[in-house]
Amino acid sequence: MAERKRALLQGNEAVVEGAIAAGMRFFAGYPITPSTEIAEGCAKRLPEVGGRFIQMEDELASMAAVIGASVTGTKSMTATSGPGFSLKQENIGYAALAEIPCVIVDVQRQGPSTGLPTSPSQGDYMQARWGTHGDHPVIAVSPSSVQETYEETIRCFNLAERYRVPVILLMDEIVGHMREGIEMMSPEEITVLDRLVKEDPEQAAMPYDIVPGEYVPRITPFGEGIYYNITGLLHDNWGFPSTSPVKNNRQTTRIMNKIIKNAEQIEKYETDGVDDCDTLIVSFGGTARSAEAAITIARENDYKVGLFRPVTVWPFPEKALSEICDHVKNIIVAELNFGQMTLEVERIAKGRCEVTHIGKVNGTILKPNEIYRLIREVSR
Repeated sequence: MAERKRALLQGNEAVVEGAIAAGMRFFAGYPITPSTEIAEGCAKRLPEVGGRFIQMEDELASMAAVIGASVTGTKSMTATSGPGFSLKQENIGYAALAEIPCVIVDVQRQGPSTGLPTSPSQGDYMQARWGTHGDHPVIAVSPSSVQETYEETIRCFNLAERYRVPVILLMDEIVGHMREGIEMMSPEEITVLDRLVKEDPEQAAMPYDIVPGEYVPRITPFGEGIYYNITGLLHDNWGFPSTSPVKNNRQTTRIMNKIIKNAEQIEKYETDGVDDCDTLIVSFGGTARSAEAAITIARENDYKVGLFRPVTVWPFPEKALSEICDHVKNIIVAELNFGQMTLEVERIAKGRCEVTHIGKVNGTILKPNEIYRLIREVSR
């Protein structure tokens, strides 16, 4: 194995290093707690690797700049928190329909509105999936450690390029401001995917024409001599607006299917002790660390408890969780909100086991002993 560089980094700093390792060379954003260190890091690091950083006038403009840079073939990223994430939604929808790859980092904080800017939350879970209007494809990933943040940032860029979709790195303040030792991979260890483009000029003039058997279009970047249209309207294979019900149904179905049909290749999750457990803890992001500690305490006291931690939170790893639901008695969903992932777990469980939510919305974390007490209650 090639020698790895060791570093002591915040989660936010690990995002910057992972993005640059993945080939990100453009960042547009607007400072907002608790994600500001990402913008600061990009402002410092991007000029060192020939990239560009720009602070835009607001979050909507930041998202527009990222889209524009990506259309030229440049891997692009922005970062924000809850209020800014809301403002970006219009252009996230544009990127989803126009199939423009990019990465959006949302370091969640307590809301709604200005809320508690320096306090942890996981209240943007549903917004990550349904934040913009209309049915649209999206991928969201939520790491629970600084090491995983670095690695998943790289994967986010690969997913964005592979499926031509905006990918959301759904962090939380816990992980964003946590500082841990990590190992950064050497360049030869890192798999970096670049978008597929059309080489034939005649084919390139139809940017949304699909290769038979594929769901993802190959689009030649702007600036390479090929002229074509991009619009936020439903469009035909040439990128021009269409009012044809047949064409529009084909397009909207395809952009959803490129995620749905490839869900098992996109999904990533972690399990521990699920084969013989009576109680299953489902948790994600920074809260999963408290869940893991609670499970350790529970096992020391002879409770059969397992962990299911989705890393890819959208699309949700439904099939994997459903199989576990067949033999567990109880599921506890631990999250820093009023029960957003709980709704998804209840839908998947379909009454086969009891689903209980534990959460907080007061700007503090869930503690292991709080989760452990609930384990004891549901296990009676």
